[in-house]
This record gives sequence, C-alpha cells and structure tokens, in this order.
Amino acid sequence: MSGSRADFAADFAGAAFGEEDLVRAIDLAIFAALVLAEVLVVFLAVVLAADMGAPEVWLRAYRAGRPLGNPAAGLNPAFTLTRPFWHISRTPRGPMSATILIADDDPVQRRLIEAMARRFGYRAETVDGGAAALARIEARDPCPIDLLILDLVMPDLDGMAVLARLRERRSTVPVIVQTAHGSIDAVVSAVRAGAVDFVVKPVGAERLQVSIKNALRLDALGDELRRAKRRGEGRVGFDDLASRSEDMARVVRLAERASKSAIPVLIEGESGVGKELMARAIRAAGDRKARPFVAVNCGALPENLVESILFGHEKGAFTGAVERHSGKFLDANGGTLFLDEVGELPPNAQVKLLRALQEGEIDPVGAKRPVRVDVRVISATNRDLLSLVKAGSFREDLFYRLNVYPLSVPPLRARRDDVIDLARRFAARFAAEEGKPVRGLSSEAAELLRRYDWPGNVRQLENALFRAVVLADGDELGIAEFPQVAAQVEGFDVRVPPVAASAALSAPLREPAPYPAAPEPGALSLLDETGDLRPLESIEEEAIRFALAHCRGRMSEMARKLKIGRSTLYRKLREFGIGDGEAAA
Repeated sequence: MSGSRADFAADFAGAAFGEEDLVRAIDLAIFAALVLAEVLVVFLAVVLAADMGAPEVWLRAYRAGRPLGNPAAGLNPAFTLTRPFWHISRTPRGPMSATILIADDDPVQRRLIEAMARRFGYRAETVDGGAAALARIEARDPCPIDLLILDLVMPDLDGMAVLARLRERRSTVPVIVQTAHGSIDAVVSAVRAGAVDFVVKPVGAERLQVSIKNALRLDALGDELRRAKRRGEGRVGFDDLASRSEDMARVVRLAERASKSAIPVLIEGESGVGKELMARAIRAAGDRKARPFVAVNCGALPENLVESILFGHEKGAFTGAVERHSGKFLDANGGTLFLDEVGELPPNAQVKLLRALQEGEIDPVGAKRPVRVDVRVISATNRDLLSLVKAGSFREDLFYRLNVYPLSVPPLRARRDDVIDLARRFAARFAAEEGKPVRGLSSEAAELLRRYDWPGNVRQLENALFRAVVLADGDELGIAEFPQVAAQVEGFDVRVPPVAASAALSAPLREPAPYPAAPEPGALSLLDETGDLRPLESIEEEAIRFALAHCRGRMSEMARKLKIGRSTLYRKLREFGIGDGEAAA
C-alpha cells in the first residue's frame, strides 16, 4: 500500500508541476536560503564591528541608513535601520550631564560624533550648518547648549564665521573645532577666534572624550569664577540661578517680576536651597541694585540683643552700651534688608518689626523719638510660618505683612537635572583651588549623585564635591570618592567603606614571638617569629589595623592621628586587603 501511495504522489507531482518546474522550485528555495544567510552574516558583522569600536565602511553605511544588501545582485533586505538597535542598552545609564551641539554638513560625521557623545553619557543634538547652530545656541530652551563641536568647512556659514558671531554676541559656550585639514594656520586661527580645542577628522573616541571633558571643565571653571566675581561685587543675577527644572524656572520668573517693585517678598524653602542667592538676585534686578544689601540671620541673634542689632541703640541705653549703634535697618536704609530664618525672631522683636514694616520707622533702644527708614525687606524661612502662627509662636499680622509675595524654592531632589550641572561647577572650582587634575564625573558617579535625595540640598552637594576632589587620585571622580553617598543609595557599591570597630577587633591575633612580649597592649614588635627584623610594610599594616580598632571606625580621627591624608589611608586599606569584612560601617 505504501509503495502505491509513493508512486501516486510522484505521478501527481510530475503531472501538476512537471519535472522542470520542480527543479526550478528547489533552486528558488536554495537561493532564498542563501540570501537570508548573507543578510544575517552581514548584520552580525556590523554589530560586532560597532561593538569593537571599529568605525569601518559597513558601520558608517549602517548608521547612515543605507541597505546592507548588494543592489547589483538583486538583494534587497526587508529592513533598513538608521540607528543601532543596541543604542539604548549601550548608552551609559548615568544622567546626560551636558548638552552637546554637533554642527557638520556631513550626515555620516554627524551621526558618528553624536553616537560617541551619547556613549560618553552626554545629551547630543545635531544641526547641518552654522546658521542653525547659532539659532540653537541663542534659543531660550530648558536645556541650553553646554558645548559646540563645530566643523570648519560648511556651505552656508563656515566655522570661522560662527566663531566670529559667537564672540560678537559674547557667548560663553565652549567650542571644539573639527576639520579634515589639520594645518597649523587653521589651528591658530580657530584658537584665536575663541575655540578651546581642535580635532582632526576622523577623530578617535578616546581623543574626543578627553577633549570634551577638558572643554566642559574649563567652561565650568570659568562660569564659577564669573559667579564668584559677581557675588563679590554684589552683582548676583537671575542668570546665576539658571536651571533645567521647570519648577525652578517658574520661581525665577516670579522673582523677576517681584524685582521691579518694592513689594515684600517671603522666600520659603529648605535649608541649603539658595534662598539668600535668590534674594540677592531680586535686589540686583531692581531699582535698589546700587544701594546696600544687608543680610541678617535671625536664628543666630542672641535673644537679649535682637532689638539692638536690628533697630540699634543709643549710648547708655543698657549696661554695656558704651557707644551708639545704628542697627541693621539703618545700615540698609535706601537699600534691601534680608531677614534669613525670620521665623526664629522672639515675640518682642516681632512687634517692632511689624511697626517698621507698617509705618516705615524704627524705635532704637533708648531713643527719644522714632527714626524714618526706607528699606525693602526680603525675608526667608525654612519653617512653615503658617503652622507657627497656628501654634501661637509667630504673630499672624506679621505673617500677612511678610507673606505678600511668597516664593517657594524647590529642594534639590525636586530638580535632579540641576544636580550634575552644579556638581560639575563645584568640581571645577575645587579642583582649581586644590591643584587637582580632576576633569569631571564618571557616568556612574553622576548617576549616583542624581539618584541621591540631598537632604542638605545645594550646600550638602557643594561639601560632598569638596571632599571628593580632596580624595581624588585620578582625573575623574567616581563612586569611590562618594562613599557616604553611595552607602545610602540602593544599587551602588561602597568602594571605600568606613571601618567597623567590631570587625577590626575580631581580626585574627598574631602568634606570640619567642622574644619577650610587648610590655603593654598596643606596642608593636620589630622582630618576627625567627628573631629577624620585620619588613616595614608588615609593621605599617599592623599599625593601621590597630588604629582601626583604637579609633573605632572613625576614619577622620584615624587619619588625623596617623598624620596622613584620608586618600592615603583609603589606599593603604586597599593595599593591605582590608575589605568589607574589616572596614564596613
């Protein structure tokens, strides 16, 4: 029966298709399989070439969106990708701390530079000409351009013309110039026109990364120096409060409106968010910018001297008043008085402050008549004044007099996009002050800082960067320089953890030497078990282990008593193999 069925199938196939048609169908199937195999092999080659960092012809054609097949052979793959499918997974998970604009008329070069910039952890935007680059730099965008990579040879507006326009408009955006012709004259001309660096096409990934880091470091340092100069001259403006956060930008816009009048402003916000900086910006943008700015921390005033410090006193008004004192209100007459932590004022001072705001006059202690003053009052608090009013510790009428124009500065955790910009500026400033070759943050460290909540806000971030720069041994700040922050963020290893006293105390004891033992605990033996001198490294290791136990894990105290730097101490811990078990918090 099976034989007859086979004969019937063969006869049916021969009758339906014919022998020649059957051979043609088999050939077509083999050809389709070969085409599919070629497509898969080419695709795998492109992926491997990109993964190994080889920007060869296949990779450029692939990223440019050209088909991978051979049109002459009639092969047309069913897919054409303009970006690698692994682009998202290979991009660093850290935050893109800076926005880089790439201006080049060559689409292949634009895509290659953009891909490298994104892999380094930066935002990247591209334009195809000089005019478009100028328009993007001058646009009022929540993400301003931090760095321009500029091609010198472009059809509409070349690189030298763009540099000249940027200089005319006093732009502070750093520029890296790239060209295919790296002549000395071109380098000199570009640097004289304002470029901070020069690269020749095709630029390697390592060279470009170093150039970007150096340019951003110089920009951050220059920006921080300009801010410090303006702060010293009392010219802090709203440009110093530039933020990528929409919430912060909204507060700045409200503050700009308040600066045009003499309306009382109450700035609310947590400690360390920059309330005084906001007050100085309001004053600098108003009509009183050339008049005095007097800041008073109400929480630091002795309760028995608050009235004297704020409103002044006459000679002999009380015991110890050996001379007349004008007071902060008179010092700020015609200008601005900033009352920080106004919620800490005692009740008696609140009454006098209310009168000064309502009547425009003050009563110095011991004075026979009031004194007229013209003062614009800006107050700030890190407490909920309305809750204090309900609790009876703050006057309700004074609250409504101060709270005419409230501004609420968001905490740093609510504007995480600003963390990396601030960290970059602080790192540049402290690296210059400490003489360290720190260029910036690693992507992993940037993600760590961004994910931390920063309860101390900008002040805490500034101190953390100061400490990290002092600890840094290389040219980049990593997680090892932020051990205290990493210990509080889930998913990050504490590379250099604090030392636990219990672990140090439980370290294995050394065998007693055959020579007389030390007369008291803590003494170090200079001889080993055989009676020979011990190596210096062994003695140093034992001394550090003893210090771990003696200082009970307090690294600052331990470094101070050993008279070595903390970075040296951490390095010694790593060299002697004191790991998490012996040096965990």
